[in-house]
Amino acid sequence: MDRTQKVLAVIPARGGSKGVPRKNIRSVCGRPLITYTIEHARAAQHLFHRIIVSTDDEEIATVAREYGAEVPFLRPANLARDESPVIPMLQHAVDFIERQDGVRMDWICLLQPTEPFRTVSDLEQCLRLGFAGGCDSVISVVRVFATHPILMKRIEDDVLLPFCVEEREGTRRQDYQPAAYMRNGSIYLSRRDVLMEQGSIWGQTIRPYVMPLERSVSIDTELDLKLAELMMSEQIALERSGSL
Repeated sequence: MDRTQKVLAVIPARGGSKGVPRKNIRSVCGRPLITYTIEHARAAQHLFHRIIVSTDDEEIATVAREYGAEVPFLRPANLARDESPVIPMLQHAVDFIERQDGVRMDWICLLQPTEPFRTVSDLEQCLRLGFAGGCDSVISVVRVFATHPILMKRIEDDVLLPFCVEEREGTRRQDYQPAAYMRNGSIYLSRRDVLMEQGSIWGQTIRPYVMPLERSVSIDTELDLKLAELMMSEQIALERSGSL
């Protein structure tokens, strides 16, 4: 791992979630959701220049600090509305840290707290892909089957037609081609200049980092929260029994 490259880890945690109210600090196995992401980032702190939480909410800030994250500022209200895009929020965080520390970042790593199952190894491997060069970003993805494009249809003149990929009758899911992948929201690693100068997280060339389904649960609904609770309970039980 290239220790000369400076990486800022940013955990965004707006207070005004609509789909799952207060989701960033909702309890999952007795702990606020955001703390799992803070824990993963801190366990990988050798990779990062700093790990910060960007929030507009005093309660979230307090929780984040209790679990060892930095909250060097409260996010301005104009960057914390329902319609506020993520890029200006990240640019604000980078500008603040660069001014405060008098350094220039090389990479920005966005870690959403709604994805609690990433690992330190996931973070290390993403950074290795980025540091190897030849890309503007590294984005974590998961292979999909139930939402593969082959299953998507359109209705035209009351006739069901393929949306973009023709499905032959009897095709097994393991035979869906080409393999399809979806962003799982867990890790976005972006070159600093792509974010700050081009106003993009993705850039032109994106390297994929493929994660398994069991580490790709994203909490956007109450049902997702229940699934995460069940999965986390099983993971904790396995860890306590020494099976992991």
